[in-house]
Amino acid sequence: MNRKMILTTAASLVIGVVAGTGIMMNDQAYSSVKQAIGGGTSNSIGQIDISGMDIETALKAVQEQRASLLDQQLNQQITEVQSRNAQISSVNDLLSNVNNARAQDNSTGQYDLPGDVNSKLSELGLGDGSKTSYTKDELDKMSQDLKGKIDSLSNSQQMDMLRLQSMTNKRNEAFDTMTNFIKKMEDSRSSIIGNMR
Repeated sequence: MNRKMILTTAASLVIGVVAGTGIMMNDQAYSSVKQAIGGGTSNSIGQIDISGMDIETALKAVQEQRASLLDQQLNQQITEVQSRNAQISSVNDLLSNVNNARAQDNSTGQYDLPGDVNSKLSELGLGDGSKTSYTKDELDKMSQDLKGKIDSLSNSQQMDMLRLQSMTNKRNEAFDTMTNFIKKMEDSRSSIIGNMR
């Protein structure tokens, strides 16, 4: 080796030792480096501390937590589906009221909507909250807009139902896995006890 290469290697080694010592002396830097290289891992999964558990109990605890989380997600998805159903029902009621107003026999060309219907339409951006009478053309446009809103909500509802079905399948799969695991644990313990007799 030539002299320049030896000096460069020695200098790199000295700088590395000095930097390493500086890191070890600084607690915050030490803990950051320890976590970065994997030394800061804990024996916990989610909210479960598995450090004092045997492998079977740890696996069972993890499966139970997974099933519980999927159950929570499923309940949340059911709430979203119910909310979407309520929205569709509300917009259907508005459409029915608009169609009833259009069906009125009126020679003046002005059709009245009830005040609560008018306010709900204005919340959706379809009506003018300051007036209660509309022309037939305005009611026709409102009816078309409400039908479009119902179609949009129905499409979203179909996606929600697909998600709900997928989550139901995952939840059932998680419970089946947990049940099979518990059964295998019991079978192996029974087999061990049977062999000891």
